[in-house]
Amino acid sequence: MSEIQKVDLNWSKLSFTYIRTDKRFLAHWKNGYWEKGTLTEDNKLHIDEGACALHYGQQCFEGLKAFTTKDGRVVLFRPLENAKRMQRSANALLMVAVPDDMFLEACEQVVRANLKWIPPYGHGASFYLRPFLIGVGENLGVRPAPEYLFSVFGSPVGPYFKGGLQPVKFSVSEYDRAAPNGTGSVKVGGNYAASLHAHDQAVKAGYADCIYLDPSTHKNIEEVGAANFFGITKDNVFVTPKSNSILPSITKYSLMHIAEHYLKMKVEERDVPVDKIDQFVEAGACGTAAVITPIGGIFHNGKLHTFYGDGKEVGPVSRKLYDTLTGMQTGVVEAPKGWIHEVK
Repeated sequence: MSEIQKVDLNWSKLSFTYIRTDKRFLAHWKNGYWEKGTLTEDNKLHIDEGACALHYGQQCFEGLKAFTTKDGRVVLFRPLENAKRMQRSANALLMVAVPDDMFLEACEQVVRANLKWIPPYGHGASFYLRPFLIGVGENLGVRPAPEYLFSVFGSPVGPYFKGGLQPVKFSVSEYDRAAPNGTGSVKVGGNYAASLHAHDQAVKAGYADCIYLDPSTHKNIEEVGAANFFGITKDNVFVTPKSNSILPSITKYSLMHIAEHYLKMKVEERDVPVDKIDQFVEAGACGTAAVITPIGGIFHNGKLHTFYGDGKEVGPVSRKLYDTLTGMQTGVVEAPKGWIHEVK
């Protein structure tokens, strides 16, 4: 791409907050087909008062990032995985799914239309894309929506948790983020609405966020706020929870591949009992927004268990995982085939 004059932002000081950018994509499904879609400057949606998204929570969303590589390219990280996950979410809520090509083209259009907002290489920032799908149209009863809106907007962002790659502490919550056989494995707004109270309690108690246990037994670690959990055992095994009520994080599965094929570690996806967290010398939260946030400590049953460096230092494996993943995203480390999608 040709040289673009960037907006005047302190790229290294960005937080994970909304910044209105120039253009967003919007498409409407009605009468059995998707319209082509268009870019618009309007960041307000105009929908029916009876829209299913408003009353019955028929909506889903995704999160992915665009990066500027060291050699000046603009790339998306594994966007088709996001497209497929959004389709699974849509199917779970009986919504009309967005096809792969439409999802990808919408993301590309938003990136190209907002190039001046995409952080330059070397500032630890990225351009976060938020595709979402909502049920709209005139409606009153509990049923699938008669129409759907698909939109993608973007915003330059910094780290999700303040401080970036710095250990933070979490507390184990008594609340559940999803039902045992509910919507925990898909990315729908109801899961996040259900997490707000637990998150607020954790923050008020002095923690970055809370950790959710499995909703069936309350014995196993499932998610860390809005991110997935991983731990590194004393014998150098990468361990992450397995459950049908966990959102399958694209970042987590990328880290599992990196751990096994780049760091030559053993990888296990299994139950992670909260009363056996002393098996881990390092622990972390991972996701598109968080990337990797080292867990310095977990408060549970009146006791704070700390990890590497008494909970004050980033562990060496977590740092290698972070450096390898972000290196792939910025063109410094060669990524597996198909992981990096260049926007031209």
